[in-house]
Amino acid sequence: MIIFLNTTLDLKIFSPSAPLGILIIFLGLIFSGMIFYIIYAVSTNKESLEDKKIRTKKEYLQKEKIGKLFPKKK
Repeated sequence: MIIFLNTTLDLKIFSPSAPLGILIIFLGLIFSGMIFYIIYAVSTNKESLEDKKIRTKKEYLQKEKIGKLFPKKK
């Protein structure tokens, strides 16, 4: 157990001024931005163009079927 504590691990490579530290901070910012964008996109509930086309087509077919069941008398 003591052997593991005596091994020195140079933690200075993870400092914000070291290249690896800068890379870790940069990747963290990108990841955080992606998470906030996903939360924003889900909360606004925007439909894609394909979803709108499918929905309007279904509504049209539904109106067409209802029109066949209950034709307008002239």
